[in-house]
Amino acid sequence: MKQFLAFGVTIVLVVCLYKSWGSPTNGVSHYGVAYDDGDNSVDGAMEDNAAPGDQQNRRSPGPSHERLVLSVANNRHGLKELNGIDGDGETDHNDDPNAGGPLAVDDVERVLKHNKPLPMRKGSLVAGMQQRRIQPLPDTFGLDDPEREARLDELHEAKRQILELERKIQELEGRIPRKYPDVTFLNYKNRKRILITGGAGFVGSHLVDYLMMQGHEVIVADNFFTGRKRNVEHWLGHENFELIHHDIVNPLFIEVDEIYHLASPASPPHYMYNPVKTIKTNTLGTINVLGLAKRVGAKVLIASTSEVYGDPDVHPQPETYWGHVNPIGPRACYDEGKRVSETLSYAYAKQEKVNVRVARIFNTYGPRMHMNDGRVVSNFIIQALQNQSITIYGSGRQTRSFQYVSDLVDGLVSLMASNYTQPVNLGNPVERTIQDFAEIIRDLVGCKSKIIELPAVEDDPQRRKPDISRAKKNINWEPRVPLQEGLMKTIDYFRKELARSNHSQRNIFVPETTEFRSLL
Repeated sequence: MKQFLAFGVTIVLVVCLYKSWGSPTNGVSHYGVAYDDGDNSVDGAMEDNAAPGDQQNRRSPGPSHERLVLSVANNRHGLKELNGIDGDGETDHNDDPNAGGPLAVDDVERVLKHNKPLPMRKGSLVAGMQQRRIQPLPDTFGLDDPEREARLDELHEAKRQILELERKIQELEGRIPRKYPDVTFLNYKNRKRILITGGAGFVGSHLVDYLMMQGHEVIVADNFFTGRKRNVEHWLGHENFELIHHDIVNPLFIEVDEIYHLASPASPPHYMYNPVKTIKTNTLGTINVLGLAKRVGAKVLIASTSEVYGDPDVHPQPETYWGHVNPIGPRACYDEGKRVSETLSYAYAKQEKVNVRVARIFNTYGPRMHMNDGRVVSNFIIQALQNQSITIYGSGRQTRSFQYVSDLVDGLVSLMASNYTQPVNLGNPVERTIQDFAEIIRDLVGCKSKIIELPAVEDDPQRRKPDISRAKKNINWEPRVPLQEGLMKTIDYFRKELARSNHSQRNIFVPETTEFRSLL
């Protein structure tokens, strides 16, 4: 289709160029400038017929050979002489008196042959330069020339048709089906309709990719507070994908088989920005999701967090640990909101027989993280890429456990597919200090950023490490992606994001094959 349209445009352009090959004035410009190089004619100009005003503009000396050649050549390139070739404003009797235009190229030899230098009169050169003037063009070449007007109309019409064809080409290109990754085909017995709240966010978009590649129908509901359409734009238009702009604080009425409830701001700057809204999302939003699951009989997975453990006294943290949380601190809107979300889930499970799963997610990193979410990984990488000082809040001896996002997605899918209903930790049991993590990122980026310490944040947990023995035993899961490999992918993503300058630089999704994932 594109080749056919391109061929059609080429034909139109050739026709237009053929029609307008010559100038509407047969190669003669409508405006020109000539030089008055002498006060006598080259070939015996008819002085008796010269206008009185032209007599005053004569200048000596006579024209040089070079000036004459340039003058005649200029005429051939569409530059009309202001006065006669001699500069006296008179018409040469060797020119066609009815032509109203410049000399032809054939006259060059004649002009050079007959032109002879004449003596310069005193003051004539200065007077001639001061009195040089521009004469109007003959009316035969004016804008009222019917032939010229007709050709200009044809040219404008051709340009209009070209622009119209370009618009139609763009319209037809928009109708061409987009190319999507080859997803697995599932029949109606095995294909599920899956709702992902917060599916345009960091973790949710990767979960969308996984489930789409598996061949399921995926519905994303997101209010785009922290999520971005760019994260899922590569699936827009696919028959198995649907995107709904919806805030889960309000009820949602659709038919689904499974629900992944990931909707909630997860980074401290985002959930502290509007604490009340954060609490509503984790309470009212969870109630709406559980109510939907109750109505349609869907299985639901609640994405909880390691923040339910607060600043833990037990290390590492097992699922049986009840936590150490400040209920009125700056992080309480998120910590207590997730704790209430878990409470609601098991209340619906006991009272309404809703089939629930609860995943307690620890620190996760990877591509599509929000640029300014204030998390450790994104902050360190952006500062290192911009060769800025890497800032650590506190002494840097706090510990964290970081898992790559693809490992988390595998854990969520495995937990949903299992029959285990108790909370499960999903995180990396390898513990590192913040100081060590900053040095690793600086070395991988290859910058010379300094690491500086800033005052500690209130209620910031000092140690964080999951006990994943329950995940290993019940869902056969543990993280596989090495830290160095995951960080390199994340650094590459942020480097491209920082270099992006327009909307046309779209998100490119390259699915990892089953063989690649098995090798990991």
